[in-house]
Amino acid sequence: MVTPSTAIGTASPATAATTLPAGTPGDRIQLMQTFVRIVEAGSLSAAAAQLGATQPTVSRRLQALERSLGTRLLSRSTHAMKLTEDGERCFARAKELIAAWDSFESDLRGAGAEPEGTLRVIAPHAFGQNLLVGPLAEYLRRYPRISVDWLLHDRAPDFIADAVDCAIHVGEVNDPQLVAIKLAEVPRIVVAAPSALGDGPPPAHARELAALPWLALRSFYRTDITLTHVQSGERHTVPITPRLSTDSLYATCNATLMGLGVSVVSAWAVADDLAAGRLVHLTPQWRASPLPMHLVYPYARHYPAKLRRFVEAMRESVPGAVSAGLSTGG
Repeated sequence: MVTPSTAIGTASPATAATTLPAGTPGDRIQLMQTFVRIVEAGSLSAAAAQLGATQPTVSRRLQALERSLGTRLLSRSTHAMKLTEDGERCFARAKELIAAWDSFESDLRGAGAEPEGTLRVIAPHAFGQNLLVGPLAEYLRRYPRISVDWLLHDRAPDFIADAVDCAIHVGEVNDPQLVAIKLAEVPRIVVAAPSALGDGPPPAHARELAALPWLALRSFYRTDITLTHVQSGERHTVPITPRLSTDSLYATCNATLMGLGVSVVSAWAVADDLAAGRLVHLTPQWRASPLPMHLVYPYARHYPAKLRRFVEAMRESVPGAVSAGLSTGG
């Protein structure tokens, strides 16, 4: 597996092989495209499969690039490949140059040229399986020459190791190396199954929630949760000792449905359960702060059309998807 460490902007997939005179700018672009694909794919054979070429062809292109630059880019052994120090620098610059070339071609073809290629995106599991599928489908319908690798992870993306173009991130973005486009805010509410409340009256004030059993969605709260009164703006921090702590929204919702405790979750995820009476919206005048949803990607001088169009499509459709997710309940 190739293990680059230098973060850099996105690159579009290599184009189909073309026989060009050795040493021309177009030939060097093709060699760099192949090198980038080797690094992102993790091996010569995987890169060859993605490029529709043979492994010997990919190997010859790599060797030609190394000869033209006068340096070794990859350190190869029987079981693994690793970027050399020069390879790290070349990988970063090659991606910038390919993106610039794509932008140049796009300008020549005109702004109306249809984007193409494969876009690799990371999204959180619950959102990527449900709420964001509609916006994704709309993007694919709009641009039939684009395909998407839709990868679901709840951890922060590593744009180099994951070889992705962009990511959907729920929560604050603190990395100054990333462009963060805010798409929407996701409301969060306090919910529980009726069986978790016992025989007494439901809590009326946020302070009364501390006496109930709790579940923690540890990505956003662990030992306490601050709630704000919708009308007065009063804030109250509820201390909790969770019976279950997890980083999965779906696991939190399912455990809540089973009566294991109270939780604070995204309102869209429990709308149907609230409407059916399987869950109860507790202290409805008290809400946790909504979670911002961002589309993030590394800074670069140029961005391929497939990414620019994806940003446009998500900004258009995600707010409506969030609203629609809330319309059936809670």
